[in-house]
Amino acid sequence: MGLGMQIAYRGFAGSDDAERVAGVELVRLERAATDIANSHLTVEAYRDPSGARRYDARLDLITRAFDLIPVERGSDADVCIAIHRAFDNAMRLLEQRHVSSA
Repeated sequence: MGLGMQIAYRGFAGSDDAERVAGVELVRLERAATDIANSHLTVEAYRDPSGARRYDARLDLITRAFDLIPVERGSDADVCIAIHRAFDNAMRLLEQRHVSSA
């Protein structure tokens, strides 16, 4: 059974590129996420104080025991980079959990 993911977009309609990057990142995460059953990705568009568009990508992981593991957000002016950063943060978190449980 593979790792599932729900994606929500806030402040914009999403994009094919964002979906593609999220899918690739999910495959990468799945290899390290032995106790993770599901994930929720929320991508939010907003304007920074200068008026420039930015994106926050927030990822929550759900364990097989139904525990919620929030992951540090990824932010960038490029939605794909924001998503990639959120998944990088998840990978670091999973590595830390693995080391501390060993």
